[in-house]
Amino acid sequence: MTRLGAIRKHWRIGLFVVLIVVSAAVLFLPTFAPGDAATGDPAARTGPTNLQFGLDLSGGTRIRAPLAGLTAEGLAVEQGQGTEIESTIAGELGIDARDVNAYPGEGENEGTIELTTDEVSESEFRAALEAAGYDVGEDAIRQGVTERTVDEAVEVLEEKLRESPFAAGEVRKSTASTGQQFVVVEVPGQDRESVIDLIEDRGVVEVVATYPEGDGYGRTTVIEQDDIQSVGQPEDEPPYGPHVSITLTEEGAREFATTMRERGFTDEGIYACDWEENPDDPGYCLLTTVDGEVVYSANMGEDLAASIESGDYVNSRNFVMTGESIDDVRTLRVNLLAGATPAPLDVEAGTQYYLEPSLAEDFKLYSLVTGLISVVAVAGVVAVRYGRPRVAVPMILTAGTEVFLLLGFAAAVGYPLDLAAIAGFIAVVGTGVDDLIIIADEILQEGDVSTGRVFESRFRKAFWVIGAAAATTIVAMSPLAFMSLGDLTGFALFTIVGVLIGVLVTRPAYGDILRVLLTRS
Repeated sequence: MTRLGAIRKHWRIGLFVVLIVVSAAVLFLPTFAPGDAATGDPAARTGPTNLQFGLDLSGGTRIRAPLAGLTAEGLAVEQGQGTEIESTIAGELGIDARDVNAYPGEGENEGTIELTTDEVSESEFRAALEAAGYDVGEDAIRQGVTERTVDEAVEVLEEKLRESPFAAGEVRKSTASTGQQFVVVEVPGQDRESVIDLIEDRGVVEVVATYPEGDGYGRTTVIEQDDIQSVGQPEDEPPYGPHVSITLTEEGAREFATTMRERGFTDEGIYACDWEENPDDPGYCLLTTVDGEVVYSANMGEDLAASIESGDYVNSRNFVMTGESIDDVRTLRVNLLAGATPAPLDVEAGTQYYLEPSLAEDFKLYSLVTGLISVVAVAGVVAVRYGRPRVAVPMILTAGTEVFLLLGFAAAVGYPLDLAAIAGFIAVVGTGVDDLIIIADEILQEGDVSTGRVFESRFRKAFWVIGAAAATTIVAMSPLAFMSLGDLTGFALFTIVGVLIGVLVTRPAYGDILRVLLTRS
């Protein structure tokens, strides 16, 4: 038989070898590392392999919390009425209209109105709805927000983690058996306080102008996050100190310049801010606020005032936001880039979990030892049962290679391995060896096989059995893999992937290997 003919005949073994090589490349080559390995980004490689590890094996913090708010369902909200309803209810409650969302439903009385704030009680919300013309039943209002708000919060928090100094992190939503939805934030290697500081605040960044008006002082929001086109890098250099430069949109710059001229900032308001010394009589100040809290006050400078007066500012559109420290400015930048969380996280109503990195390293070692013990135990049982190296050695190597292919899959998709995933690996070893034993027993049940035709007949019978078993396993594990069930997801996912790798690649390859070793054709 020619070499090409042998390759065609034993293509399953060839595919097996190719996948092993690909898995090795994905696992060990820096080219396939997550992040930017070329620049030395700490997120790129956390060890000799490209594997990522979850909290169980790397340490860190997990925060699971609901979004604070109230939702009224079964209301008549027609298309085009949302803005009017939101303004009416916000006025009744004395809150910002952005904290009220009105969504029309598919039917006449299937609309939803939600509050994305923790400053309003259920009775106050009910009274506001009644003032807006809604007859609200006893069970119409529930704690929590809508699913679309939860999805938006997950997206914003993911962006916050990407823009933060943290090396890695994951945000997902989770649903309890009661139907309540939670946001789960996992950040390996970080302490609880750092993570809470990043995610607890909504991150609504604004610049508010204060100025003399009548016998008191007026306050006007002059820059909102929608007015910002781009955000620079945090810097700590004279003359501003810790600061971040932003570029406004053309419309935002025009409105800002108009307000500054109309309120006197470009004339008597230059260098006339006294907020820190006398917040009750501040003068002309530009206040940077986060969630309504003033984090820094600034004067109107001569250069900025001259640019506004000449009309050049609409072309440059630059603005500098300052802070007390470079860490404050970094947080400010994250909030500017990620946007505001649509509703506050109720961290106190959720759960918090922190694992010391040193303990996680012990878990990693114990997981490796447990895996090795399971492989050695399986190898011993197989060796005792068959006592034939031609059957036992390929079986043991094939089972071990399945784990290697699974590790390659985990590295390729960037899945953070945890203890549940490791349990899935061990389950795959067990089910894989069971299937290989079925193949070996079926082929050897009536003595040695000498021809390829007899071998194929027996192998086909065995493969039907393991194919049916694999289908049963996949069906049983699918709900666990695709439902938001926390750690069970990793276990189910790797069990399913391991079964698919076994049925599609390793079991057929093992059959071809036995055929080469046991037959003459």
